[in-house]
Amino acid sequence: MPLLGFGTLRMKDPEKCEQTVREALESGYRMFDTAASYGNEMAVGNALKSYMSEGRVRREELFVITKLWIDKAGEEPAVKALEESLERLQTDYADLYVIHQPYGDYYGAWRALERLYEKGKIRAIGVSNFSPERLTDLCLNSRIPPMVNQVELHPFYHQKDALHIMEELGVQPQAWAPLCEGLKNIFSNRTLEKIGKKYGKSEAQIALRWNIDRNVSVVVRSSVQEHMKEDIDIWDFCLTGADRRAIDALDLGYSEILDYGNPCIARMFLRKKVL
Repeated sequence: MPLLGFGTLRMKDPEKCEQTVREALESGYRMFDTAASYGNEMAVGNALKSYMSEGRVRREELFVITKLWIDKAGEEPAVKALEESLERLQTDYADLYVIHQPYGDYYGAWRALERLYEKGKIRAIGVSNFSPERLTDLCLNSRIPPMVNQVELHPFYHQKDALHIMEELGVQPQAWAPLCEGLKNIFSNRTLEKIGKKYGKSEAQIALRWNIDRNVSVVVRSSVQEHMKEDIDIWDFCLTGADRRAIDALDLGYSEILDYGNPCIARMFLRKKVL
């Protein structure tokens, strides 16, 4: 799995989504993250298929991620949900299939994912937003443990304990919202700006490199091609120990995006249905 990929959350307009994914491909991205709940798998699939048909990329060069929503959790529904996602994506397999939320019958869904993985319909299986205790429970009570856990990780929410547990369990962390969705004035943060000046990099590039240096895969999202190219241009430098210690001081210790300890979040997600 690449350490940096492109996300498609909130890209509802099919034409705009397809155009944006093509621009991401042109910018060098090869990992693409979507989900049944995003409502844009068809547009993502259209963009990838057309780019491949032009001979500009091969399927084996792409890493395609999609996710199972709560209302399709369960052993049999999960199989059908994957079939529908693959049909919309216009591909024979997913490189990574993820249980999107830690709610509903995710144990039944996980048994289905194990079978689909063994059949080659999925190249890797994982989860998203699983807390350390739920992840540990699933890892210790499954034939094939999760390979990836997508969680919120950025300079204002480090989740060091969660990363330690993932390392112990052999689970690869992948960051959603690695730029904090633009909150907390991350693009004008003085600490990130000061570090960036040393390397000729932006605050966003420093934030992304910080996660990469922690062996965290990141999924970025932008509708501006200039920003896409900037976000992927982070491979010519590494942060020093002093840099990382400065960023350590930014950690709030809690999320200002989604508090999974709040029961209202569970109620909100459980009410959402995916057609």
